[in-house]
Amino acid sequence: MVNPIIGITGNFGDKGCELAQGYYLSVVKAGGTPVVIPPHNNKAALLALLDTLDGIVFSGGSDINPLLLGEEPLPQLHDVCPQRDEPELFLVREAFHRQIPMLGICRGIQVMAAALGGKVWQDIYSQYKGQGARSKEQEKCAAPCPLIKHSQDMPRDYASHTVSIKEGSLLQGIFDEKTTLAVNSFHHQAVREAGPHLCVSALSPDGIIEAVESSEHKALLGVQWHPECFILGGNETMMPIFHWLVGEAHTFAQAKHIHDTSIILDSHCDTPMFFTDDSKENITMFGTRSDRVLVNLPKMTEGRLDASIMVAYLPQGERTPEAYKAVTAKTNRLLTQIEEIVQANKDRVGLAETAEDILRLKAQGKKAILRGIENGYAIGKDLSLLEHFKRRGIVYMTLCHNGDNDICDSARGNAEHGGLSAFGREVVEEMNRLGILVDMSHAAESSFYDALELSKVPIVCSHSSARALCDHPRNLTDEQMRALAKRDGVAQTTVYNGFLRKEGQATIVDAVEHLCHAARIMGVEHVGLGTDFDGDGGVPGLADASEIINFTRHLLKRQFSEQDIRLIMGGNFLRVMASAKIPL
Repeated sequence: MVNPIIGITGNFGDKGCELAQGYYLSVVKAGGTPVVIPPHNNKAALLALLDTLDGIVFSGGSDINPLLLGEEPLPQLHDVCPQRDEPELFLVREAFHRQIPMLGICRGIQVMAAALGGKVWQDIYSQYKGQGARSKEQEKCAAPCPLIKHSQDMPRDYASHTVSIKEGSLLQGIFDEKTTLAVNSFHHQAVREAGPHLCVSALSPDGIIEAVESSEHKALLGVQWHPECFILGGNETMMPIFHWLVGEAHTFAQAKHIHDTSIILDSHCDTPMFFTDDSKENITMFGTRSDRVLVNLPKMTEGRLDASIMVAYLPQGERTPEAYKAVTAKTNRLLTQIEEIVQANKDRVGLAETAEDILRLKAQGKKAILRGIENGYAIGKDLSLLEHFKRRGIVYMTLCHNGDNDICDSARGNAEHGGLSAFGREVVEEMNRLGILVDMSHAAESSFYDALELSKVPIVCSHSSARALCDHPRNLTDEQMRALAKRDGVAQTTVYNGFLRKEGQATIVDAVEHLCHAARIMGVEHVGLGTDFDGDGGVPGLADASEIINFTRHLLKRQFSEQDIRLIMGGNFLRVMASAKIPL
C-alpha cells in the first residue's frame, strides 16, 4: 500500500494559509504523505477532503474563541483566529464519527477536547489555582505544586520541563513504557477537562493536562507540547508520536480498502423498536444523523457498513388466539415500516434478500437493508404464516426470545418442551423448504441441538457471544460452537454488555476477544458480527453503526488477514444465506 495520506491543519497569517515545516517533515520522516488543510468554512469541501484522508494532525496556533465554547473572553485571552476555529471544531467531530486517526498538538489538543465535549482553560496563569481548581483527572494523577512556566522563551527544539505519563496509557506504550518525558512548552491555554470521549494520559508537575487520548480504544491522541519542533534540531526524541500516527493511518487505510472491496454486514439490529406510528418521524430518524437510533443511513455511511439486517422484534407474550392475532399484526406493521423508511430514502438505500442484491446496491452507491423476525412468536401456531413472511422478504427468523413459546424452549425459559416442540420441528422443516434461515440465538441448548440435527441447511446464531468468556445462558458453549461449525453454520458475536462481561463496562476489546475465541474454536469461516444495536447492544469503541470500521481496525491489529476479515465482516453469513436461498 502507498504511504497513508495525513492532513495537517494550516495556520492563518498575513498571506493566508501557512504551516511550520516541523509538522510535514515529521510526517514524511514517519512514512506518511502530508497534505495541508487550509482554513475555510466550506463544509461540503471539508467533508469531501475527509474521505481522502487516512489521518489528521491538528496543528498549534492561536487561542480558541471562547464564545464557541459557551464562555465570555477573559482579559488574559490572546489572539483568536476565527478563520480556524469553526472549521477545525467541525473537522474533529466529523473525523471522530468516521474513526479517522487524529493527533492534536498544542492548540490541536485543545480543539480536540473542546469539539468532543471537554473544556479548555482560557488562561492557566489566571484561572488555574492549583489544588482548588483541579479536575478529577488532575486530583488522581498528580500532587499540587506551584504553577511552572509553560510559555517558554527558549528555542523550540529543546525540552523545558517534564511530564508524568499515566501507567498503562497509549502514550506510555508509544514511548516504550516511560513514566516521565522531557517536553517543550509554549502555551498559556490548556485542556481543563478531557470530556466523555477522552482521558488524561500525562500531566506536568503542577497538574496541567499535557496529553489526552481516546477512552474508547480509538486512534486519538493529543499533546500540549510541540513534538514536531524537535526534528528541526536533528532530535528524534518525539518521532514515536508521528510513527504512531502514521501506523494508525496505515491500518485505517487498510480497513477502508477492505470495506470498499467487500460486503460488510451486521446480522442483527433492532432499530424498528424505535419506530412510531408517525411515518415521517421514522423516515427522518433513519435518513438523518439522529441520536435516537444507533443505525441509520449517515451512521452506516460513516462506519462504511454496507448492509444491516433489521428485525421485527417481538417480546414473548401471552399464547392466546387474541395475542397471536395481535403479534402477527405487529410483525406486519414493523416490516411495513422498514419498507417505508427504505422507500423514502431510495436514492441512498434499497431492500435486499440476497448477496447479489447487496452487491448490486453497493455498485449503485447504496446501502442495503435486509429483514428478519426476532421471535417465532410472530407466527403463533399458524405454519402458513412462514410463507407469508417469506414473501415479505425475511431472510431469517429467530425461533424464540426470552421465554418459551410454541416452537421451542428459550435459554431464559422453563424447559417446557425439552427442546423443539412437535410444532417446532414442523417450523424448522418449513423454514428449510422456504429458504428462511433458522436463527437459534436466545434458544436453550436443547433447542439448539434439536434444530442443528433437524435442519437440512446450516443454521445461524445471529447475535450470540462466547459462554467461555462470559457465563450467560444466552451465550454459546464451546461444544455448541464446534457442533455449529461442523454443520457449516455461523455464530455472530454480539456487543451487548451483559453478554461480554459479567461485571463492569465491556468495550470493543471484549467484543474482539469473544470473536477471537469463537474463531479459535470454530475456525474463521464460521464467525461474524451481529451487534444488537438498538436492542441495548453497543459498547465504547463499537457504540453505533459509525464505529463498525473501528472493529475492522481492531481485527487488523490482532493480525487477522484481509481475507479472514472479509469472511468475518460479511462473507461467512452471506455464504450461509446462499445455502438456504429458495426464491418463491
